Parts: sequence; C-alpha cells; structure tokens
Amino acid sequence: MHPDDRRHLALFDLDGTLLPLDTNQAFGRFLARLGWVDAVAWQARNAAFLEDHHLGRLDLHRFIDFSTAAWRDRAEHEQLEVRAAFVADVIVPAIPDAARRLVAQHQAAGDLVALVTGTNEFLAAPIAEAFGIAHVLAVQLERADAGRVTGRILGIPSFHAGKVDRVHAWLAGQDLRLDDFASVSFYGDSVNDLPLLEAVSRPVAVRPSAALRQVADSRGWAIIESLSA
Repeated sequence: MHPDDRRHLALFDLDGTLLPLDTNQAFGRFLARLGWVDAVAWQARNAAFLEDHHLGRLDLHRFIDFSTAAWRDRAEHEQLEVRAAFVADVIVPAIPDAARRLVAQHQAAGDLVALVTGTNEFLAAPIAEAFGIAHVLAVQLERADAGRVTGRILGIPSFHAGKVDRVHAWLAGQDLRLDDFASVSFYGDSVNDLPLLEAVSRPVAVRPSAALRQVADSRGWAIIESLSA
C-alpha cells in the first residue's frame, strides 16, 4: 500500500477541547441541584482537585473516588436516568457546532476517530454517542458484584501518559500501530495531554492552557483558538 493510501487517525480529548466545560464539574453541579450532594462542600473539594488538574498534579485515583461517591451507591435505574437528563439538559446544548463539524470532517474523510479522555466511562460514553464517536477510551471504573461501581479505577487510566498506553493497547487489539496510519492527529487542551500530543504526527492544541500554549508555540504545533462558533 502506498503511504498516501493509508488511513488517517483522529483522536480527541473531551473537556476543554470538544466541550467548553469540565464534565465532572458540570455533573457535580447538576447533582447538587438534585440534592444528591451538598453544593458548598462538594464545590470546595472539587475546586482543590480542579486546581491540581490545571497544575498537572492531579491524583486521579483520589478524584475518581470523590467524583463517583455521589451516585455510585444509587440504584442503577436512578444513575442512568440522572445521567440521561444531564447529557440532554447540560451537555448537548453546550456542544459547539464547530466541534461537531470538526469531528464530522474527520469521519467524512474516512478517518478512524476516537475519544481519548480522562473523564470516567460512565459520563464519557453517552457524550461520545452525542458526537457520533464510536470508539471511547475513557477512565474505566472498577465494578464489584452486580456491577456496582467501587470508586476505584480499573486498569490503566486514560490520563496523562496513560492516554498513550491506552491508545497503543486499543490499536493493538485491532492489529494496528500508530505507524500504520498516514497521519495521526490528537486534539488536546492542557499539559495533561502532552504525552499523547508528543506521540502523534499532528498535534493540535485547542483553546490551550498557558502552559500548553508555550509548548505549542515553541514546537510549531497547530493551535485552534476556539471551537465555539
């Protein structure tokens, strides 16, 4: 096969990239409105985690325990009903048309498209579906008997360097490698995305944080200033 005939791969981060918000933060606020969490106490703890995330020092295991605590012991039908309402009422209206078009352009070109996000699978899966993205590499949640979420992470989390590991494992399951593609794009917004941005042939910084912008500028990476239009 001629190199130009090979398929292309497009990978997308979620929060701050395809979405102009943080999914976990938005879901926590949604649960607070429903009375599932105390709004003031939840916001105080979440703010500390969010600051650590921006500084690239988030303890993801502690955060997953915290962020799933509000809903994981509820009956499954309650979890699913609240998640569906959250996606319909908060996420779908927030999806920028430009983000939808960008994903659709890659799909129309025949590219293999995947979401690679540090958001947990419970929230990421229906959001990927809203974008029409079939492949979702999200943080997997450990489940005990009867499928109950434990608050712990299963396997390698798709976060920071773990995103690279998860992409390699996902491709290997299809007998593929990054080198098999004519080009590999990854769209990310923060320094937490650096390992995967550095691993692809076409890194794209979307609404980049100050730290990521500095790296992108120094390396001549493509920058998308906004996907809000």
